Amino acid sequence: MPEEPCQCNDCQRFYREHDRLIREFPTLRHQQELNWAALQSFRTLAGRVLEDLQKQDASRHNSEPSNEACSDQTSISEEVPDTLQQAIADLENINAHLFSIEVLMERIFDVKMPESVEQKFRELAGELAPDPLNLDRLRLNRLLHQTPDLPDRNQ
Repeated sequence: MPEEPCQCNDCQRFYREHDRLIREFPTLRHQQELNWAALQSFRTLAGRVLEDLQKQDASRHNSEPSNEACSDQTSISEEVPDTLQQAIADLENINAHLFSIEVLMERIFDVKMPESVEQKFRELAGELAPDPLNLDRLRLNRLLHQTPDLPDRNQ
C-alpha cells in the first residue's frame, strides 16, 4: 500500500515545483537543457562564493599580526572554530561533486530522441502534472473535494 504524500509546506512546495517543471519542460530535450542550466547556475554561484570566501580568508591571514608579536597570546582563530575555513572546504567539495555531475550529464546530451518519442514525453507530462488551473481540472477538484474552486458556479 503506497504511502500518502507528505503534506508539510516544504514537500508541498516541492510537489508544485516538480509538477511545474514537468508541465513547462515536457520533452527529453527540454529536461536536458533545464538540468544543464540549473547545474551551470549552481556551479557559477557556488564557485563565485568560494572565490570571495577564499579572498576574505587570505586578507584575514594577511592582516593578522606576526607570530612573534603574539607568541605569548593565543590567537582568536585558534580559540574559536574557524567556520570560514569549514565553509571553504565544504564549498570545494560541493564544486567537485558538481563538476562530476557535469561530466555525467554530458553523456545525457549524446542521446537524441525521435520526434515520436518526444511526443510521448509530452503526453505523459500532461498525465503526470496536469495544469492545476485547467478548467476541467478545477471542476474535477470541486467534485472530488466537494468545495467550490471557481468563483462563479453558473451551471
